[in-house]
Amino acid sequence: MIPGCPEGQDARVLAERARASMAEDRVLVHVALDDARVAVLTELLAFFAPDVAVICFPAWDCLPYDRVSPNPEIVAARVSALTQLIVWEGEKRRYPRVLLTTVNAITQKVTPKGPLSASSFTAEAGRRLDPAALQSYLSRNGYSRTDTVREHGEYAVRGGIIDVYPSGYLNPIRIDLFGDEIEAIKEFDPVTQRTGRSLEHFSLTQAMEFTLDDESIARFRSGYRDLFGVPRSEDPLYAAVSEGRRYNGMDHWLPLFFDSMDTLLDYTPGAAITMDHDVPQACSERAAQVADFYQARKTLAAAGTDRKKSKDVSLSGSVYHPLPVVHLYVVEENWMDGAAVLSPFVALEEELTVSGARKGRDFGDIRALPGGDVFGAVKEYVGVRQGAGCQILIAAYSEGSKERLKGLLDHAGIENLKDCGFYEDVKKLKSGQIGITVLALERGFVAPDLTVMTEQDILGDRLARKAQKRKKADNFLTEVSSLAPGDLVVHMEHGVGRFEGLETLAVGKMLHDCLKIVYAGEDKLFVPVENIEVLSRFGSDEGAVPLDKLGGAGWQARKAKVKKDLMRIADHLLKIAAARTLRDGEKLPVNDNYEDFAAHFPYDETEDQQRAIAAVLEDLDKGHPMDRLVCGDVGFGKTEVALRAAYVAAMNGVQVAVVVPTTLLARQHFKNFFSRFQGTGLRVEQLSRMVAPRDADKVRQGLKDGSINIVVGTHALFAKGMGFANLGLLIVDEEQRFGVKQKERLKELKENVHVLTLTATPIPRTLQMSLTGVKEMSLIATPPVDRLAVRTFVLPFDPMVVREALMRERHRGGQSFYVCPRVKDLGDVEERLKALVPELKIVTAHGQLPSTDLEDRMTAFYDGQYDILLATNIIESGIDIPTANTMIVHRAEMFGLAQLYQ
Repeated sequence: MIPGCPEGQDARVLAERARASMAEDRVLVHVALDDARVAVLTELLAFFAPDVAVICFPAWDCLPYDRVSPNPEIVAARVSALTQLIVWEGEKRRYPRVLLTTVNAITQKVTPKGPLSASSFTAEAGRRLDPAALQSYLSRNGYSRTDTVREHGEYAVRGGIIDVYPSGYLNPIRIDLFGDEIEAIKEFDPVTQRTGRSLEHFSLTQAMEFTLDDESIARFRSGYRDLFGVPRSEDPLYAAVSEGRRYNGMDHWLPLFFDSMDTLLDYTPGAAITMDHDVPQACSERAAQVADFYQARKTLAAAGTDRKKSKDVSLSGSVYHPLPVVHLYVVEENWMDGAAVLSPFVALEEELTVSGARKGRDFGDIRALPGGDVFGAVKEYVGVRQGAGCQILIAAYSEGSKERLKGLLDHAGIENLKDCGFYEDVKKLKSGQIGITVLALERGFVAPDLTVMTEQDILGDRLARKAQKRKKADNFLTEVSSLAPGDLVVHMEHGVGRFEGLETLAVGKMLHDCLKIVYAGEDKLFVPVENIEVLSRFGSDEGAVPLDKLGGAGWQARKAKVKKDLMRIADHLLKIAAARTLRDGEKLPVNDNYEDFAAHFPYDETEDQQRAIAAVLEDLDKGHPMDRLVCGDVGFGKTEVALRAAYVAAMNGVQVAVVVPTTLLARQHFKNFFSRFQGTGLRVEQLSRMVAPRDADKVRQGLKDGSINIVVGTHALFAKGMGFANLGLLIVDEEQRFGVKQKERLKELKENVHVLTLTATPIPRTLQMSLTGVKEMSLIATPPVDRLAVRTFVLPFDPMVVREALMRERHRGGQSFYVCPRVKDLGDVEERLKALVPELKIVTAHGQLPSTDLEDRMTAFYDGQYDILLATNIIESGIDIPTANTMIVHRAEMFGLAQLYQ
């Protein structure tokens, strides 16, 4: 942040700087510390200064001298930003412009302007287009050909239809050709593949920051030989580029594809520059970090020449020749020469002193007082600021938290709240009105003309995190994008076959896209994409599954047998379900304090999560026993559904039992429940092997006399002699880990008990009961709003990559998993890790350890006493450690796909 400048006000200052630079026909470049700061400034500028054009130029999301390439979406954003900067430079009209970038981005050299300017491709609807020329352009400029376009930099060709996901586009485009004429250009959804709005034209730029044409390949080969000598035969990078193939990590040799490189400031000649307070120091630290990475690579390369003699497996890995630092990174101290540097330490601070901006009011002192009236203090503060001629704005983190905050303020007598979409709406507020908006501000600020308060200033905690746009998830198999060639599928009428890809067939003078399914004897079946609903995924291990004979009787016989077995099982289960349905269940309505309990959930509920919570609460209030399955992936929010249900049940005076399969999970859930139910007057206890016998006896007695409201336990809850004073709700987590008899034993505790089942991988019997209506089912298929997609890299063993991945996780305060396929490998791997990362603490765990020893080690890791958990696949049992965000899988080829997924 700018020193002395409250967050929010600094965006207003940047906007004024941009408008001042416009008079001199300059672009304002602001250097932020990191991408998170850029994201906040982007949103703040959009609110306070929508007239200011903003371009964001991100840094690579990989380490210097890494073996992996940056994320394709980041590369697309960088190329799009550079292209737009070229457009800015050529424009003659003046308007305020801001380029937001980071320390890491501005200290790295970029693609030169000349080649980038010449690498564009444009076309219009109704004009002629040579499909071969377009495909040649796409392949030369870094686009990858796929069957289905899902990500930036991909394209697909199906007859007269070409799909492309260009840099700078929010959605991919579909080009419909009639011969060599463009009949239509439409956007489409990469998830559903359904087309949307029509476009008049499109413009393509390169998908990578370099091209793989003959000239660039020749430059690379020549430069590589000059720097590193004659390549060895096992050098995969040199071989891939020589053949015109993409190679993971090749971006780190970017300068070899060009005669020279540019800096980001070359794209904004004469720019005015501002920066966050600690940027100069951060630039120095970045330069030192890059030098350290380079030296580490050089050291490993030198040591690797003797690895065959020493047989030191810790130095194994493929050839890696690091490019000298000066080629790719800005190391000159005078890199800002030619730009007008507006020092944040003087100019902006003086401007803020004149404007009188300061940090806003935090009501924490009122909240700390017993019975402190926070909203009364807010009302008084609003009156004082309005009396001083200030407009008042209250900032919330999401639409949902804004509505909750409005309700709380209205209940406290703070009225005249008006929604504001932009700062211009705040300026139009009438006397006595208070603006409220969604804005990514943690703390408010006070300026002579404006006072901003955030929900964190008022309440102390966020009610929700900022929501992000996300695509709606449809059913499991509704589009071809969910299949890959080689996947096994089941046709409703013909059985198990192998999906081979898409083919376009001419039928009755019409072209149809069809899925090609291969059966036994190489028989082929073509299914039109519009009839994809007749197919489903084969849900078992695909290793040795025989394909069905197309038109044979085997599939029909298996279907008949399964139907017969299902009828017998269904009859038994339906009788049990009918008996439970006919019994009256206790009505458990939502009480008045439910919204306060829900407000303590620190995240923004997803749509699926909201539907699941609403369905569970409705079931509890129906008057007959609930039997609902909530199915969702790990980390998608099933536990919050259980917490809400447990709160409603316990506040209605009934007891809640939460059953989990392992003592570790019991401990984790107990901590979550205990934390959330503090201050509610409800007593939460746990019952497992980790509880001392004397304490366990007290828990059992408390359940019998009703003094305990909620218990979290393992199989200990199945023991004979267990009793409850008034059990009303049973929650079963990871139900696939329990047997049928165990689950039925729980229902026997009380015939009309409400049952809520949670699982990420339901067993077939439970899933079948849910799909046929015996059980109710809620599906949580949408990831949390702040959850990032898991990035997976398949690499040869590289000690530097392993070390940097583990150290990077440690530096961010996190922990790591290192998974081995066999117990006998653990000793050797542990010694290797101790040599690679002597700074980190390692604990080993596997299934052959005594149970108490295993629990102690896992608990110690959960408590943060160790940095790395070296384990076999025992961690696939549902362990949830929020601080562990890095996993390294050793000898991944020895695991099955299901194990790797778990």
